[in-house]
Amino acid sequence: MATVELRFSAQPEHVRTARLVAAAVARRAGVDEAVLDEVRLAVGEACSRAVGLHRSHGITAPVRVALTEEEKAFSIEVGDEVPSAGSESSAAGGPGADEDADPEGEDEMGLAVISGLVDDVEVSSTDVGGLIRMSWPATPPPATAGS
Repeated sequence: MATVELRFSAQPEHVRTARLVAAAVARRAGVDEAVLDEVRLAVGEACSRAVGLHRSHGITAPVRVALTEEEKAFSIEVGDEVPSAGSESSAAGGPGADEDADPEGEDEMGLAVISGLVDDVEVSSTDVGGLIRMSWPATPPPATAGS
């Protein structure tokens, strides 16, 4: 199991870099070429969401991204450090979190986009921060004999 970890300051211009790295690692992991655009878009949404949450809550900690290559799957975790506001939003698109206008409304829209792009997605939030975990099937390329 190989993992690539990224940490970047909560600036929108860094989201593009995260998308490019995610696509490259997904390709290497054996994610189908037809799905790579979905990977890019989902990572872009998740990272943009984390950046927006950090900025709107005045958090200076970096956004965390972990890209993990497993035997038959490729997963991405995007973490933020915005504590849960006591609302239990453990399901993508779940009810209840859009009571406070713009940031939460944009948050729900981003989660809806992600859940539309990714079949296997989990969203969790604790008093330490939030995490979006997404995964796709992967077929690693066969090992090449010789050089």
